[in-house]
Amino acid sequence: MDEIMKHALSFCLLMLSGLAGAQILTDPTQPPPESRLQPANALDVQVSRGPVLQSVLIGSNGRQVAVIDGQTVRKGEKFNGATLVQVSKNQVVLQNGKNKQILTLFPEAADKAAH
Repeated sequence: MDEIMKHALSFCLLMLSGLAGAQILTDPTQPPPESRLQPANALDVQVSRGPVLQSVLIGSNGRQVAVIDGQTVRKGEKFNGATLVQVSKNQVVLQNGKNKQILTLFPEAADKAAH
């Protein structure tokens, strides 16, 4: 009986030692931890400044399309009451009467380059 108990105890210790060396795996589909942090104060929160240009498509056939806030807009069509009047590889121009609004792809990079 003592022999069986020794073997059982040895087996339990062996199993526990394996658990002690186990690593906690992170989920690779989760965003990085730094992106889950809350801003220190309200000033750290980025405020949207209007419509966001997400993509520009210029076809070899002359077709010019912009994706603004998830909506596909062709040159000459309207977006929120303004007409898409110009499309280039990095920006588009919306015009509503005399008011023009320039939307730029990656505006953060353009702002950093300007400073």
